[in-house]
Amino acid sequence: MTKEEILSAIESMTVLDLADLVKMIEEKFGVSAAAPVAVAAAAPAAVAEVKTEFDVILKTVGEKKIEVIKVVREITGLGLKESKDVVDGAPKPVKEHIPEKEANEIKAKLEAAGATAEVK
Repeated sequence: MTKEEILSAIESMTVLDLADLVKMIEEKFGVSAAAPVAVAAAAPAAVAEVKTEFDVILKTVGEKKIEVIKVVREITGLGLKESKDVVDGAPKPVKEHIPEKEANEIKAKLEAAGATAEVK
C-alpha cells in the first residue's frame, strides 16, 4: 500500500474511526500522539511573540519642561493641563499601541525637547 493510498483511506474515515486508529497506533508502537500535538500547539505561540504595537514612555522631563509639555501636546492632542499632568507624572506612557516607526519618531521628538523616553 502506498502513502497516497493510506492518505486516501484516512480521508474517507469518520472522526470516531480516526480516534480508534490513533489509539491502535499508540498501542501497537508504544507512542503517544499527544507529544506532536503539544509541539504543534507551541509553534503559534512563538509566532505571536512578534511585537507589532509599541508604547512610548516618558521617563524623565529634563531641564526644558515647557518644551516637553509642548511636544506632548503635539503628539497626544491633549490640552495644556492634561499634557502638563503627563509630564509631571513621569515616568508615564505618552502614546500606546502604535507602530514601531511612529514610536521611534515620538521618542526622537521628546528627546529633542530635552526629555528621556523609552519605546516598549
